[in-house]
Amino acid sequence: MTEEKLDLSRPIAFASDDERRAAIAFFNAAFRAEESGLRQAHELSAETARWDPDLAECLRLYGDEEGWHRALLTEFLAWIGGEVRPMGRTTRTFYRLYGRAKRMESIVLVNLMFETIGSTTYRLALRRASHPAVRQMLAILTRDESFHVPLNVHFLRQALARAPDARPRLRALYHATFLALVASTVPSRRRAERFDGIPRGVLSRAYAVELARLFLTEHDLGLAPSRALLLAFGLDRDALLRAPSAVSVDAAERAAERENVVVA
Repeated sequence: MTEEKLDLSRPIAFASDDERRAAIAFFNAAFRAEESGLRQAHELSAETARWDPDLAECLRLYGDEEGWHRALLTEFLAWIGGEVRPMGRTTRTFYRLYGRAKRMESIVLVNLMFETIGSTTYRLALRRASHPAVRQMLAILTRDESFHVPLNVHFLRQALARAPDARPRLRALYHATFLALVASTVPSRRRAERFDGIPRGVLSRAYAVELARLFLTEHDLGLAPSRALLLAFGLDRDALLRAPSAVSVDAAERAAERENVVVA
């Protein structure tokens, strides 16, 4: 983190003021996600330090990286002529509900799903971006959030080891959050599509695919999506299984290096 700096030497010219406002909305949403991840990771670190110091240290470092993203995004927002703004109604509702979670396994599951849609959005936006500084910012977020997905699966396993009876409750939480996150593409497209160029149908389909893939092969977690959920979104289980896992150790190793960021 200390070696990587944003290169903001080349000015950016937006096609319209609408595009500039959409860019500010896009990166404000990213800022709020990082801010939430920082707070939750450090709170969980303090909690787990009593029974697993190594896991606590991993959570602390994870939170520190989210804090680094927050600092980069603050700098980046100023560069595009924006600032950190108060959350909109939809975002505020999401984080208010998220903030009510008290159990570690619930917090980690929801955070994992947020990281999944974050990495998905950044990857799709990176594919469409052309300005070098925008691409650099998106590449950092894509790489790191992609790494955070398998990392949070590890955290979830550790949490469930201490609360094995939580699986039925987590299944219900997973399905409810799945639906809410796919539905969130409607307000997000009103605010950000003029910047990132991602149509709502493309984004909602990508969210559904990536969220459905999370636990298909993680049988020990007992959180695979229901048949009804897959049918509701027209998803084929066999086709999902043919794609490389996003939560394996191999996936974490691939995501750890910038040059391995995949934009397709």
